[in-house]
Amino acid sequence: MKTVPFGTTETTTPAVIAGMMRIAEKSPEQVRALYSAAREAGVDFFDHADLYGFKHPGGYHHCERVFAEALDLSSAEREQITLQTKTGIVDGETWHYDSSYEHITASVEESLRALRTDYLDVLLLHRPDALVEPEEVARAFDELEAAGKVRSFGVSNHTPRQIDLLRTAVRQPLVANQVQLSVAHSTIVAQGLASNMAVQDDAVVRDGGGLVDYCRVHGITLQAYSTIQSGDGSGVFLGSPDHPELNAELDRLAARYGVTPLAIATAWITRHPANMQVVLGTTTPQRLTDAAAGSDLRLTRAEWYGLIQAAGHHVP
Repeated sequence: MKTVPFGTTETTTPAVIAGMMRIAEKSPEQVRALYSAAREAGVDFFDHADLYGFKHPGGYHHCERVFAEALDLSSAEREQITLQTKTGIVDGETWHYDSSYEHITASVEESLRALRTDYLDVLLLHRPDALVEPEEVARAFDELEAAGKVRSFGVSNHTPRQIDLLRTAVRQPLVANQVQLSVAHSTIVAQGLASNMAVQDDAVVRDGGGLVDYCRVHGITLQAYSTIQSGDGSGVFLGSPDHPELNAELDRLAARYGVTPLAIATAWITRHPANMQVVLGTTTPQRLTDAAAGSDLRLTRAEWYGLIQAAGHHVP
């Protein structure tokens, strides 16, 4: 399993993360099988969110509880893994975002109870809050860090300018930014390729300008989610008749390297020198094994560029 530097910390983490978004209806046995497959593949990083499972009768933090109850980790094993969770999305009177001091701290307390742990390794702000007050975020982060309840902090789906705004008050390094990225949804990568090309849609700045480069400059680890999803909302692109050229290239490379197309889709992301992590939100143990194998592949430049072109992006 390939490992990558994690933010500006002195630690390394696996290039593949096990996402726990879809375990709401899984039995303890199924959760344990998924966890075991992850650990055997070298994946010791598990991604949660207070939102995951919120439509279940268990409500918010449901998937965190399912995970903890199924595994019942000893304190020694807890120390061997990384637990990351996210907060900030609220399904209340209206769907909205909340990055207030009160919401962040209350959500963390509930995550700690749900996950049956004394601390979170990483806490991310799940979505940018238009009403964010950086000083409130900073107060929450300072208090949680001082109490030993959260060790590292980051964001999700944030633009460079939104990160800069937080950094006017937040003193902790923001170690990660979790964003949607796949070879079929690669605007944040393709944008740089199409820079200054007036007739290319990819040249339109949609993320505040150079998100990938910004994170590399500032030592922020990009965590890619929905890594086998199309960018148009049509679902998984693997094997989809809507993506014939991309699947043909994935199949060709899979045969060349003796792996699955999923491994190649993973390798396309982990080949990038930004040292990204792939958040694989699967409940199928074999897919974790396949993705881990893909992280160890180093595609050639021609193969990497061939895939992004097969996905429909123009390389000038």
